Amino acid sequence: MYRKEEQPLPPPEKFELPFEGKLSPNNRWVIMAELIPWDDFEEEYAKLFSAEKGAPAKLFRMALGTLIIKEKLGTSDRETIEQIRENPYLQYFIGLNCYQQEPPLESSMLVHFRKRIDGELINKINKKIVKREIDKSDKEVKKKDCLQEKGEKIKNKGKLILDATCAPADIKYPTDLGILNQARIETERIIDNLYKPLRVKLRKKPRTSRKIARKEYLKVAKKRKVSYQERRKAIGKQLKYLKKNLGNIEDLIQAGASLENLSKRQKNCLETIKKVYE
Repeated sequence: MYRKEEQPLPPPEKFELPFEGKLSPNNRWVIMAELIPWDDFEEEYAKLFSAEKGAPAKLFRMALGTLIIKEKLGTSDRETIEQIRENPYLQYFIGLNCYQQEPPLESSMLVHFRKRIDGELINKINKKIVKREIDKSDKEVKKKDCLQEKGEKIKNKGKLILDATCAPADIKYPTDLGILNQARIETERIIDNLYKPLRVKLRKKPRTSRKIARKEYLKVAKKRKVSYQERRKAIGKQLKYLKKNLGNIEDLIQAGASLENLSKRQKNCLETIKKVYE
């Protein structure tokens, strides 16, 4: 069940705290809260729930706001809830009317939020944020042009920087194991390109063990919790596969392959991969 809360949110300066003081309108979370069009997507989010069955769901602002906080702070689900419990600015950001000592939701709810708020919805929100800021910028420009036509002096108010990165996205965290895996995949592509003009001269393409290497990588990457020893062992294996591929590339070059067969991006990647391996 989804019930829309009709009570309007107070401005930041009127947000109630158990101690004296008010929220600053210049705080980053307050500014970000004003940028995101919460109400525009609440109906779309509400369609995911039954109108009659089930317990009342958390509001869209709380769901999306919690995911944004997790992405911005780079914290775990539990730590994200703890940060919200301790910080009145974060509580305002997710739509609470006043500060509360108890956490507003359980950390397990983030799993459901991630399932309901998919990449397609995030892209819509990003586009909406950008469009709204561009429209706002256009209005400022038109206003400035009108004042210039009237001969009035315009004061410089600085530059407008648009930022649509406040919404969470499925961005892979760059771990050592992940970087080595990507480097290995790139070297395999480079070997394929270098071998093409040497097919007649070299009957067999250098072995890369790509299937085995991928299985070894996924064996660790898919685990929720990986021990230090497992990660170090997996990194060692990927380094061996990468060393083998770099050796095959050198052998192909000595056999007559030219780096001119590679794209500019692949040439740059090869140099970067060598540094990564070192």
